Amino acid sequence: MTPQTILFDLDDTLVHCNKYFEMVIDQFVDEMLSWFSGHGLTPQQVKDKQLEVDLAGVNIHGFKPERFPQSFVETYRLYAEQFGRRTSPDEEQFLMKLGRTVYTYSVEPYPHMAETLDILSDAGHKLFLYTGGDASIQRAKVRDSGLHRYFDDRIFVTLHKNTDFMRSIVTEQGFDTSRTWMIGNSVRTDVIPALEAGLHCIHIPAKNDWHYNVGEVTVSPKGAFLTLSSLQDVPPAIREYAGRR
Repeated sequence: MTPQTILFDLDDTLVHCNKYFEMVIDQFVDEMLSWFSGHGLTPQQVKDKQLEVDLAGVNIHGFKPERFPQSFVETYRLYAEQFGRRTSPDEEQFLMKLGRTVYTYSVEPYPHMAETLDILSDAGHKLFLYTGGDASIQRAKVRDSGLHRYFDDRIFVTLHKNTDFMRSIVTEQGFDTSRTWMIGNSVRTDVIPALEAGLHCIHIPAKNDWHYNVGEVTVSPKGAFLTLSSLQDVPPAIREYAGRR
């Protein structure tokens, strides 16, 4: 079998991410219900509003780290205006600090992460990491999780993870699209850009994924497009498909 070029997403593909955001959002909701008690707010209403604000921020700023804590402050201001409650600089500062705590959790690998990467690396495939976010934060995750031994300097980090950036990687690196794979959990930032760039793609859906990652695939694949349930299914899937060609 010809060695393949394999790009992996990081967050919620190789290491856990969204569950920490959900934990911090739950803390935010508790604060909001306390500060705005008596106005009939429900936890779901607060979550929906924060999500709306956060998604709007992503569309403008991409995955800048300040976007998430800022969504807490903006949601707080919207409700303060709606209910006629005076805003407080101390409360806003508290919310910014709370939002930033999401970046301080220890990195937790997904099941079979190391085993999967070992198998693919030992088989002679070239592994790359392609992730969205702040470069310093994402590279710290790589270091703390030990992923550097698989990817070395073959790491791409961008604030705007989209088809244009994917195509630029393919062009700059001279990837052969007929033997290049993208593996990730996000339909929006992993699957669709990969298919539009003409790559093979493996989608591993994350449990309770962030709404931004959810989408509909309308692109006709030029190669393989597989949906798997676990990282451990990746090596045999690539071996079977590439071995037939």
